[in-house]
Amino acid sequence: MILTFGEIMLRLAPDGLLRLSQSLPGRLNASFGGGEANVAVTLCQLGTPARFLTALPAGATGDAAISDLRRHGVDVSCVLRRKAGRLGLYFLETGANQRPSTVVYDREGSAISMAGPDEYDFSAALNGVGGVHVTGITPAISEHAFRAALELVSQARKSGAQVSCDLNFRKKLWNWRPGTKPGALARECMAALLEHVDVVIGNEEDAEQVLGIGAEGTSVESGRINAAAYTEVARSIVQRFPGVRLVAITLRESVSATHNNWGGMLYDAAAGQAHFAPLAADGSYAPYEIRDIVDRVGGGDSFAGGLIHALARGRAPADALAFAVAASCLKHSIVGDFNAVSDAEVAALMKGDVSGRVKR
Repeated sequence: MILTFGEIMLRLAPDGLLRLSQSLPGRLNASFGGGEANVAVTLCQLGTPARFLTALPAGATGDAAISDLRRHGVDVSCVLRRKAGRLGLYFLETGANQRPSTVVYDREGSAISMAGPDEYDFSAALNGVGGVHVTGITPAISEHAFRAALELVSQARKSGAQVSCDLNFRKKLWNWRPGTKPGALARECMAALLEHVDVVIGNEEDAEQVLGIGAEGTSVESGRINAAAYTEVARSIVQRFPGVRLVAITLRESVSATHNNWGGMLYDAAAGQAHFAPLAADGSYAPYEIRDIVDRVGGGDSFAGGLIHALARGRAPADALAFAVAASCLKHSIVGDFNAVSDAEVAALMKGDVSGRVKR
């Protein structure tokens, strides 16, 4: 059983590629999502049991979120219900070509932002759990949420559970301490969390934004990635946080909003070895070319869920990375935060089934 902790929100998005200004007043598509909830759903879809811990408002909106998670097989038995607080929202405009996707948050005063560590029954939530997953998103919401996440990972480490953390820097958040810039607050808080972490996950710019560790020859804005440089980034993370044994980094080259090249790197601290995926026939790094992205939101969460699932199933680091990259590649073809793919579908892509032919 894997436990994830974080905020689930209501996602509101216009039809297709419409902008909010074209859709309001009018209809928006509503679904649920949020980094840690996305990981829990991915795990269940792949066949690994997952429990989700969060705080939700008492009433119909909280009930609906719980029902949707339960529908996907997620254990919601430890969810905290509060009379105070609301369900967080986020609005998504899906980009196309040279127009990027845009997220607008409306989550101030959410139930999880108001819930301190003393309100959760962490002992019950950790019962029977072999792994715990957190991200840098929830600590960015409020000091209460940060302290709750810190207490959870501290207890998880003591219980012997493997702790994974996706750095997930969100520059629109981390504003809960007046007078402290978001980057500085993120570096302070995430350093405290990483003292209890076994597996660090991030994207191509998270380490620089959160830890001040950049990759030479990389320009995220121009879509240029120097994949080899991330081995040194991972080594620097392990040197700073000796308890970390694996560092995984997704490598996204953004040619446009609808055309990305996608791959990843996994550094095994014990072996001192970096693995890349996917690989060409000659063993060189050759990222997936995703030319018609349907929905990239949740791609990193699908990578995290795929990696946790693969490691829990005993896959070797190189194979676990290849599985995680393939799982997240498939997510780019699916609308919504949740990745609705199976272990078998991921395995087929890993074996080279990339034609998209109809399965009859």
